[in-house]
Amino acid sequence: MTTAGALAESPREAFAVINAFSPDPAMPETRSLSSPWRFSVAPMIDWTDRRCRIFHRQLSRRALLYTEMVTTGAALHGDRRRVLGFDPAEQPVAVQLGGSDPVDLAEAARIAEAEGYCEVNLNVGCPSDRVQSGRFGACLMREPELVGDIVAAFKAAVRVPVTVKCRIGVDDQDPEEALDRLADAVVAAGVDALVVHARKAWLKGLSPKENRDIPPLDYDRVYRLKRRLPDLPVVINGGVGSLAECREHLRHVDGVMLGRAAYQEPELLLAVDPALFGEPAPVADGFEALARLEPVIAREMEAGAKLSSFTRHVLGLFHGQPGARAFRRHLATEAVKPGADIGTLHAALAHLRRTNSEAA
Repeated sequence: MTTAGALAESPREAFAVINAFSPDPAMPETRSLSSPWRFSVAPMIDWTDRRCRIFHRQLSRRALLYTEMVTTGAALHGDRRRVLGFDPAEQPVAVQLGGSDPVDLAEAARIAEAEGYCEVNLNVGCPSDRVQSGRFGACLMREPELVGDIVAAFKAAVRVPVTVKCRIGVDDQDPEEALDRLADAVVAAGVDALVVHARKAWLKGLSPKENRDIPPLDYDRVYRLKRRLPDLPVVINGGVGSLAECREHLRHVDGVMLGRAAYQEPELLLAVDPALFGEPAPVADGFEALARLEPVIAREMEAGAKLSSFTRHVLGLFHGQPGARAFRRHLATEAVKPGADIGTLHAALAHLRRTNSEAA
């Protein structure tokens, strides 16, 4: 019998087995089918803004989407529509907050819940100098009791799920002790799930980009955490690049969070619903996804948005297909020009259609 476990990694092959996935409750990888954290797209600064998220939602109904990190200062004192606004069509969408003051974070969480977010997540993983100077992000791995206090403040302030995204440790910390201390603190405070980037963060000597690649991945450390705390929903993150890898991780943990792979090759998301949830994908291909996105682009542009604020997120579509390079080049050069409109997107798509027609 064909199952989604046998899926090849291309979206086209995934669609060949839509609805063929029959969950087996005896299998670890299918026991978490009802988990809201089974598959998610990571919060990524400068990438997962609301226009990116509405695009990703065209590709998967089930993926949990996250905002970029929103600092307490921005949430409390910034332009609320710009900072926290989102389209209801993005749901399910969670907000990630950054900060270290439990009172301020609790108020930011109340605001986010009132805006309609389905989850509040605390950033305990970002290693940037700016974040460190504000005493939040990955440096909070050194203060697990404070993280527990923040989670308790969240739980007292909101009714939606409260989660934490962390590393396995920072600098010279022992990952066994560091991750256990943090997990125990947030579990005691009532956390609903823990997302673990399976790398250390080096707060001195490595840039944020280098911290995404250089520290070695230690997936087994995250698996051990799940075994030690079987009742805690644990989501693994870091270096996951395919749905086949997702399926393997789901044999050990409750969910998988993808970052750069989902952003840089968004057609991977087309296979998420059939491969991981046994449900049809919302669209047949990238062409249909963009067609559904067009009314949103038109509406936003009427309100003053630039075409490039959408098209910069779709450049990874059609990866490896004939004409994909011309599609990307056209959007990269033309969508940023004054006067660029939906016709610019149509012209970029014409490169793909023309190349595919010639190949046929």
